[in-house]
Amino acid sequence: MDNFRSMALPNTSLLLLVLQMCALAWQAWALVDLRMEDTIEVSMDNSTEIPCLYTFTEEPKMVMVQWFVREREGHRVRISYSDLTMQKVDEDTSYSNRISVRSNSDGETLTIHGVKLSDEREFFCQVSGLSAGNGEGRTFLKVFDPPEPPVIEGVLSGVSVSGDSPLKIASCETREGFPKPNITWYRDHIPIHPTSGLANVVTLVTKESSGLYTVQSELHYKVTKEVKDAHFSCEVSYFVPGAVRTLKSKDINITVHYPTTSVEIWKESPEGSVKEGDTVEIRCQGDGNPPAPIIFNREQSDVELDSSQGLLVLKEVSRADSGVYECHSLDVDEVVDTLQLTVHYLDTAVVVPKDSEVMLKGESLTATCNALSSLETSTVWFKNGTVVGRGHIMHLQDATFDTAGQYDCEVTVPSLPGLLTSGSVHIIVQGAPQIKDADREIKLTEKVGGWVNLSCEVRGYPRPAITWSITGSQSQSWREVDKRETEDQVHSVVMLKVTTHTVAVCNSTNDFGIETKMYSIRSIPFSQTPTARKTSADNSGVIIVVIIVSILLLAVLGSVFYFLYKKGKLPCGRSGKQEITKEKTNKDDIVVEMKAKKTEESMLLKSANGEKKPPNDQNSTLSS
Repeated sequence: MDNFRSMALPNTSLLLLVLQMCALAWQAWALVDLRMEDTIEVSMDNSTEIPCLYTFTEEPKMVMVQWFVREREGHRVRISYSDLTMQKVDEDTSYSNRISVRSNSDGETLTIHGVKLSDEREFFCQVSGLSAGNGEGRTFLKVFDPPEPPVIEGVLSGVSVSGDSPLKIASCETREGFPKPNITWYRDHIPIHPTSGLANVVTLVTKESSGLYTVQSELHYKVTKEVKDAHFSCEVSYFVPGAVRTLKSKDINITVHYPTTSVEIWKESPEGSVKEGDTVEIRCQGDGNPPAPIIFNREQSDVELDSSQGLLVLKEVSRADSGVYECHSLDVDEVVDTLQLTVHYLDTAVVVPKDSEVMLKGESLTATCNALSSLETSTVWFKNGTVVGRGHIMHLQDATFDTAGQYDCEVTVPSLPGLLTSGSVHIIVQGAPQIKDADREIKLTEKVGGWVNLSCEVRGYPRPAITWSITGSQSQSWREVDKRETEDQVHSVVMLKVTTHTVAVCNSTNDFGIETKMYSIRSIPFSQTPTARKTSADNSGVIIVVIIVSILLLAVLGSVFYFLYKKGKLPCGRSGKQEITKEKTNKDDIVVEMKAKKTEESMLLKSANGEKKPPNDQNSTLSS
């Protein structure tokens, strides 16, 4: 078979040569019009079609179409052949399994499947109509493959502003694109154009074994302090069939190193004014990068204060901490900034008169309360929790016993809450005793044997002594049941048993005088007339008395009958004797009946009057 192919190919070539020579002889009067696109663009791995259209001025008797490709070395290789009788794809070429040819009345179309990067070359279509004419056309197939998105990276170690020429600040890379992609640099979305002494771009292009390109670009830039706030990015532009597209990287900041040119010091806490006892935080920061070490000291002092990372902490400050504080940046050039710290204070309140003051009743007194402070103060006076005055001075006029007591003053700083101090003064008012309701005589009415409570409340200083004088009732019939005393007040309560008309006098005395209060108590005798309303206890007593009387009556009657029986004055069934003594018996019966009635009356009277107790004793019994 292989021998047959070897013999067939020379014969076919000879035949084609003869046909071409014949065709040249007819060219003077026969032509072919062949049309092909100059360039066709396709993305890698896709399929594409290359048309070859032709027309003859004279109807050909036979048409032969051959497709060729140009190899890298420059020579041609046929990949397909067709005529009126056959159509075939040449074997043992790089297209043997990837192309197909479709014929129609206008010409032929070559289809390439799974386009590869190596397919970017010239494709030739050769048409021969023998005596009808010959023609050849060509199409260049352009293949595209988009690159990977760009990867941008800044210089990790940072860039110093001290350099005199542009330094590398970032790199950008895109991989595996075809044809070669291009990289453009941007600062804050504005393109960077290479400029002598300011910006320069170094590009490295690598062609991989696959034929794809990897492009690496380095941006060299003249760095200033302002660059620290700039955003840099790179953009890749690449070709696709019929268009140009771009891919943009993320934005990055460049770490710029520059010396400290200024520092700033400020009070971080507390907000507002500072008072004694506060914890104060002072912060200092320079504008260099990386930040330079910071130290603190007080003005006109070389003693370094303890601080950490630019923070100075002063705990429980006092007025002695007021002053000017300095912070220094230990960079190439030393830079200093200062802060004035004022610690406000409020001293302990001073009250005049101090501790306590004695006044006579009716006198006046002026008291003051104030405290030394770095700010304006406000004073309020209190007594028993109630505001009694405002201002540093308090006036007490025409003193009474109500004026006495403890006065508290509270000093504050309105502009700085938290500053507060207080003091107090104890006022004592001296005077003669003053009894409550002493100006009127109190009259009371009470039953004999009843008890009354008498109250005597007196104020004075020195504290008065109270004595009671009782006239009328028995001396042992009263006693003091309650007594309460304060610094200038006494309250005494006595319980009195009324036995007759009584006068009770409360006497109060101290070094300044005496005052009395009188009670007049009229006694009401105990009533002996039974009342219509009785208690259940009274009813029970009456019932018991009736039962006892009834038993006694029965006993007496039994004794009388027994006596008469012994004397024989009772008939006891003897009819004759009954008749003889009838009149006498009736007389005795009458006597007995009268005695019985008299005895019953006597018992009832005794029951009603009891043992004839005096009224006072009866009242005591009822009260119990």
